[in-house]
This record gives sequence, C-alpha cells and structure tokens, in this order.
Amino acid sequence: MLAWVGLLWLLEAVDVKTHHSLDTFGIVPREIGELRDIIPAAFIHFGFDHVAANSIPLFVLGFLAALRDIGRFLGVVFVIVLTSGFGVWLVAPAGTNTAGASGVVFGLFGYLLIRGFVDRRLLDIAVGLAVAVYYGSILWGVLPTAQGVSWQGHLFGLLGGVASAFLFRDVASVSMR
Repeated sequence: MLAWVGLLWLLEAVDVKTHHSLDTFGIVPREIGELRDIIPAAFIHFGFDHVAANSIPLFVLGFLAALRDIGRFLGVVFVIVLTSGFGVWLVAPAGTNTAGASGVVFGLFGYLLIRGFVDRRLLDIAVGLAVAVYYGSILWGVLPTAQGVSWQGHLFGLLGGVASAFLFRDVASVSMR
C-alpha cells in the first residue's frame, strides 16, 4: 500500500511538472474513446490536495483489505475500479472530467463493511464494524452535496466494493456453517 500511495504522489508530481498533461486520463462521460481511461483515472488526481485527501484512507482500507489474500485484494480493486469508472462514464454530467482514487476508497470501505457478514467470519465482522465507526461519515460522499466532487464515482465505487464482497467471498468459510 505504501508503494501504491507513493505511485499516486509520483504521478501527481509528474502531472504538475508537465503542466497537468496527465489530467487527460480522467473520464469524460459518454464518449466511447474515454472508456480506455477508466483504469488510469483511478491513479490520476487534480492537485496535491486531492491526492492527499485519498492517501490515508486508501492506505488504511487497502491494507486491511489486502491482509488475508493479495490475489483476492487485486481482484476486488479491479472490480471496484471498473464499476466506479463505468458508473462515472454513464451518469456524470456531460463535459466533466473525473479522476482520483476516491472511488477505490469508497469501494474498499463497502467491501470491508460487509465482507465479514458474507464470509461469516467474526474477525472480519469486527473489522467491518471498526471501519464503519471510523470511516462511516464518508457515506455522505455518495450524495450530490458538493460541487466538483464526483458523488457518482463514490456511489459506484461503494457498489463495486459491496459486489466484490460477494464475487470474492470465501466459499470454504461460508459452506462451513
């Protein structure tokens, strides 16, 4: 997770140094050619304040999600990135440009919140409850309350995380009732 967060900061430094040339990798809704930017958009930010806001929750939630199985974690993140990005592409206002790791943050939040219930693991339920207590206020971010903030990316990221809890459930622990 340190490497991932470090990469986000490095990419923003390159973006600033190149006069924001990486901002073109954000998602512009409903333009077919922009579908290719769904994955890179999760790594690009619009300023150091933007990447700073995502860094700590991404590090913490990503670390917790990756503890059990790195392969599962990578699959979860892939689903979240695709769901969040495609959701932005479908419903964000025309002419906007959306980028950032916040969709992944919301997705990891949703994944951790319900993973324990899906897998029927007490430790994971406890982790989910702790995540809810500590980060639960981010749920306001799925509502269209702040100008210039992609509630669409947040909402679809959250949905991607919840879906990932089911898609990547631990079948062995669920079948052992």
